[in-house]
Amino acid sequence: MKKILSVLTIILSILLLFFLFSPSYLRMAIIHQYVGIDDHNIFLTRTVKAGEYIPWKISENYNKTAIDKSDIKRIEAYQSIAFLIIQNDSIRHEEYWDSYNDSSLTNAFSATKSIISLLIGIAIDEGKIKSIDQKISDFFPEIKGKYSGEVSIKNLLTMSSGLNWDESYASPFSKTTQAYYGSNLEKLIFDLEIIEKPGQKFKYLSGTTQLLAFILQKACGKTVSEYASEKLWKPIGAEHDALWYLDRANGMEKAYCCFTSNARDLAKIGQLVLDSGRFNGKQIVSENYISLLSQTDTFLTDDKNQAVDYYSLHWWIINYNGMKITYARGILGQYIFVIPKKNAVVVRLGHKRDDNYKNHHPEDVYLYLDAALKILNQ
Repeated sequence: MKKILSVLTIILSILLLFFLFSPSYLRMAIIHQYVGIDDHNIFLTRTVKAGEYIPWKISENYNKTAIDKSDIKRIEAYQSIAFLIIQNDSIRHEEYWDSYNDSSLTNAFSATKSIISLLIGIAIDEGKIKSIDQKISDFFPEIKGKYSGEVSIKNLLTMSSGLNWDESYASPFSKTTQAYYGSNLEKLIFDLEIIEKPGQKFKYLSGTTQLLAFILQKACGKTVSEYASEKLWKPIGAEHDALWYLDRANGMEKAYCCFTSNARDLAKIGQLVLDSGRFNGKQIVSENYISLLSQTDTFLTDDKNQAVDYYSLHWWIINYNGMKITYARGILGQYIFVIPKKNAVVVRLGHKRDDNYKNHHPEDVYLYLDAALKILNQ
């Protein structure tokens, strides 16, 4: 017995020493283990300020049609916290679970990438970025790698950058884990290299979005949150301030994820795209840029050598029941669907998404679209 206790003491001592002398990001990862929609409680954040509130209209059919019983069981099985349907600029249906409501702030995760895309479009409209074809070396000539001089804004937006980023969510040592729990995004990003020829292979890499954010900050001379507030969040009349996770105090936004808001305000992002870049009669993003969000570069191929017809400028594209739907998505099932044929926007937020994919889309995507269309078709 004493021998067993002695061995256990040694093992625990080794583990403790490993923990104490590990990098700070790794200690954070060990402590928290899993990412969650309420992680704004553990990170420093910067406020994306709202301005004058433009309230949603309420449909005369508001919540008159319940979600199909078979669908609701499956929706709840994914630990949904919000399901919101906008049609004809009005709230048609909304439902919340587990003490969350229409004001609850939760992390949009990689749906944030789609917001960064809109900000890039606005910066292009303003002439702060020349075009999507401008080379990133114009902003950061120190970018490393054999093909560093060839990479364009478009290559970053279409996830064809050639960047040597490790997009692993399970490994505590991956670049993605370091970015989420670490405290120096600038060092992490600018230590990377462009090792493959850009504009050929589609590789979904969060590091490309973070690089876009550094470009946006340099081009606009403001923090990403300040620019988002002035050019996007205030113009769409968001009701609540949003939060954006930072890598450290007064640091950089974690722009590949970590925009924190609520279903009603996120739906305004979808409405902006649905209305070709206009909101409340004002053009916020050019119609030309918005049109590009649903146009794929089919010369790009993925790791199976298939043409990439399911992703555009940081927005996903799904062909569903004869409809082409553009949408934003996050790792735990954060979705903003834009459905032009129904003049509708659907937002789903929650704790889980399906691990299985159908035609490059998580299978729960089809569930939410099915459920929404049953309501929209009545």
